[in-house]
Amino acid sequence: MNKIKSILFTLLGLAGGLVGGFALSSAYHATCTHESAATNEVSSAAEAPAIVQTIQEDGSIDIVRVSEAFGHMIATNLSGPGFSLDVDAIIRGIRLAAGGGTSPMSEEEYHEALSLLQERAFYDLAAGNLSSAERFLEENASKEGIVQLEEGKLQYSVVQAGTGDIVEQHSQPLIHYTGSFQDGSVFGSSKDSDPITLPLDQTIPGFSKGITGMREGEKRTLYIHPELGYGVHGHLPPNSLLVFEVEVLKAGSPSAGESQTASMDTE
Repeated sequence: MNKIKSILFTLLGLAGGLVGGFALSSAYHATCTHESAATNEVSSAAEAPAIVQTIQEDGSIDIVRVSEAFGHMIATNLSGPGFSLDVDAIIRGIRLAAGGGTSPMSEEEYHEALSLLQERAFYDLAAGNLSSAERFLEENASKEGIVQLEEGKLQYSVVQAGTGDIVEQHSQPLIHYTGSFQDGSVFGSSKDSDPITLPLDQTIPGFSKGITGMREGEKRTLYIHPELGYGVHGHLPPNSLLVFEVEVLKAGSPSAGESQTASMDTE
């Protein structure tokens, strides 16, 4: 049985590596851990993990099952941001290689072409996001309660008024925040954890300018143009419009406070 598991581990590890890091081997390790912890227990075949069921009664490996899973994993990785590969052509390429045929491109040509595809997709996405952000801000400006700090670039609305001290430039206010995209999907939040002390000189311009002037107890929704956000840099989609819900708990001061500072890292 140990030999069979070793073979299975090798096959699954190979499949994981070929599709760019899908750790089927990790699933195998998890299975081994489960089996070790349950040495004195007898599990039915129906309750066994699917990866164990791949080992048939005669000790052989269900290669058809593994092959189908391998193909499925490849298919789930065929679409990149902004482009998709041709499934039929990929199948032809697999059959060509399996039959000893020559690739239509050298490895260097392939990597260059793929890089070009990714680059073009990135800039197409950036251009589309920028257009969408500017259109949103233009329409949003006419809505009731919207205040423009910079025309077409930075807007906010007051959700709840505050009565405490005012957040000043270069200060380090204690806040709660939720950051989301134009479609409402959240990319970062402090709501489920402790509030953060945020040095305004170390955050994006739109956030720093949007929170300056808020009072303790105030809640605002900020709408930030990509130029005052992350632009085409960082880990977020390029040229994303950013929407922040911010609550100021303590205004802070221009000098460093005693509280531990934190940044708005994306999740």
